[in-house]
Amino acid sequence: MALIRPTEAIDTARRTGLGPGRAVALLVLVALGALVPLLGPSVAAHGTGEGTAPDSGVVALLRAALFAALSVQVGEVFVSGLVRRLPDAPADRPGDWAPYAAVVGFAAAATAGELAPHGHGSRGGVLALLEAIAFAMAGLCALSRRPDHQMWPLAAVVLAEALRAHPPTEHTPLIGSGLTVVHLTCSALWAGGLLNVLRTLRRWGGGEAGAAVLGLYARVAAVLFAGVTATGLCSSLRRLPSASVLDQLTTTAYGRVLLAKVLLVGAVALLALWARTRLRQAPDPLTACSPARVEIVTLGVVVAVSGLLTALPLPTNG
Repeated sequence: MALIRPTEAIDTARRTGLGPGRAVALLVLVALGALVPLLGPSVAAHGTGEGTAPDSGVVALLRAALFAALSVQVGEVFVSGLVRRLPDAPADRPGDWAPYAAVVGFAAAATAGELAPHGHGSRGGVLALLEAIAFAMAGLCALSRRPDHQMWPLAAVVLAEALRAHPPTEHTPLIGSGLTVVHLTCSALWAGGLLNVLRTLRRWGGGEAGAAVLGLYARVAAVLFAGVTATGLCSSLRRLPSASVLDQLTTTAYGRVLLAKVLLVGAVALLALWARTRLRQAPDPLTACSPARVEIVTLGVVVAVSGLLTALPLPTNG
């Protein structure tokens, strides 16, 4: 009988980038984050007089899982490109999470299609099926010799999600879909990029290369934040009745969750500013990792709230 040597177990843990303690902490955070979309619809609608669909919590959880999977895959490709720009970057890399994220994304998209009205035969069901196929293709690309090619099927996921969010019956659906494409792309690059930068820094153990890749990410993240903010503001103004925007933020389930998301994004922006200030001014630039770790946890909550937002009914004009 073959026995696994302790050194082999250590090597396996290093390849995945997670020790036992960190793995347990990650599972706990994921479980707590799942409560936001699962319980969110009933909590957000309390006292508003609005009704929510019986499966709205499950749909919100599936959307959050889809967004998280997309972010992980996009972030790995993004950071891989940043690392290639460093002439003296260590050859060591953290273990790939993209294949596992592709499985999560495939399952979330396929299940969401089953829950869509009239199942996979409906417009939403067909788009969900396309998302599932795209995730499967992205997973195969991640396992291939050219993992960067997964960006093409992931772009198809973003496009399908944008079309799903803005049906033809909506006023100017193409404008709404365009805003969603930019918003979702910038969000995935921002959250997924930060996650994978922190994983890379932990793998490298700091050093000049770590500070350099963090600085490269920080410069791009400023543009991504601007894109998220601008498109999010435009999309919100399009969806909320113009005559009573402020009132809708507190009297409707959609408005309440949107307000919570805005506050969370504001907190993330402050954490990002704190990290960038440390990166520029602190004697050791890698002290920026401390606020960046809090930033990525907060971004995880933003992803969960974003999934919840997609499962709530839009406010109406009266």
